[in-house]
Amino acid sequence: MDVINFNIGILGHVDSGKTSLSKALSTIGSTASFDKNPQSVERGITLDLGFSSFFMDVPGHLRSQTAASKFQITVVDCPGHASLIKTIIGGAQIIDAMVLVIDAIKGFQTQTAECLVIGEITCDKMLIVINKVDLYPKDKRSLMIEKMKKKISLTLQKTKFKDALIVPVSAKPNENENDPIGINELLEEMKNFLFIPKRLGNAPFIMAVDHCFSLKGQGTVMTGTILSGSVALGDTIEVPTLQVTKKVKTIQMFKKPVEKAIQGDRIGMCVTQLEAKSFERGIVTSTGVAVLAYAGIMKVERIPYYKQEIRTNSKMHVTMGHDTCMATVSFFWSLRCKGHGRII
Repeated sequence: MDVINFNIGILGHVDSGKTSLSKALSTIGSTASFDKNPQSVERGITLDLGFSSFFMDVPGHLRSQTAASKFQITVVDCPGHASLIKTIIGGAQIIDAMVLVIDAIKGFQTQTAECLVIGEITCDKMLIVINKVDLYPKDKRSLMIEKMKKKISLTLQKTKFKDALIVPVSAKPNENENDPIGINELLEEMKNFLFIPKRLGNAPFIMAVDHCFSLKGQGTVMTGTILSGSVALGDTIEVPTLQVTKKVKTIQMFKKPVEKAIQGDRIGMCVTQLEAKSFERGIVTSTGVAVLAYAGIMKVERIPYYKQEIRTNSKMHVTMGHDTCMATVSFFWSLRCKGHGRII
């Protein structure tokens, strides 16, 4: 394996500059990148997940752990608007690490805190970016950056990200600045931030599909991230919600044809005789892997910021991948965890 795919989620409050940061970092865009959605263009905000990528040499501290020479960093640009929280959660479930973007002027905002909570649930490594530092006066910029860093560090003290690195940048500076500020420094910090993610290529194939569209004369393309196992040309895959099986005709990874892809890879997979409108997003799997269920038992932990009472027979949203459903929940205490606030 010459290249390791590493997925970084860009999360933060609406209009904090997440898409601008993704553009400044990336060298390759996908069919769903940089707010190409017409509604995103019209409204000027990110409304869906965006995907782009760039390459980075494997840093020195990781060379003894892999034979690969490069990382392909897939940037997952998540929306920041409160009404799109389900989309944000779906994006957070496919990432290896997270970059939390904070507006240099506004600091921590409502969705910043929500993204921090999502990060605590879904990943173990996070890097903080203070964006739009060009809005600070040049003669006071260093002082104001340090002041904002202290505020952020204080906010993070009671989270598992209390030691997270904080990098000041301006991904899309105003007309008085010529080039993006701090992007090279951010890339250097990312080298220390990277790790070798665990990939299980021999597990059953499961892929979270986030976009589906038709290509005239070729078939239907499903784009997404492989959550488990691997897929190769000619494999038979299943769309569980439609109860149909299809053969994989072609696979591309950021516009380059490949014969095989494994867990963690972001791919476009073409099949034939599937109506794109019938399957917008969800999962595709190896045949017979997914079982439709009406109930499940799982371990849960209370989020510190959730102040409402938690009761049996409550109605709650349950999100798995890009799918969300309403569930009636029943709670009972684990005997081994009694007294520790953990319920299953």
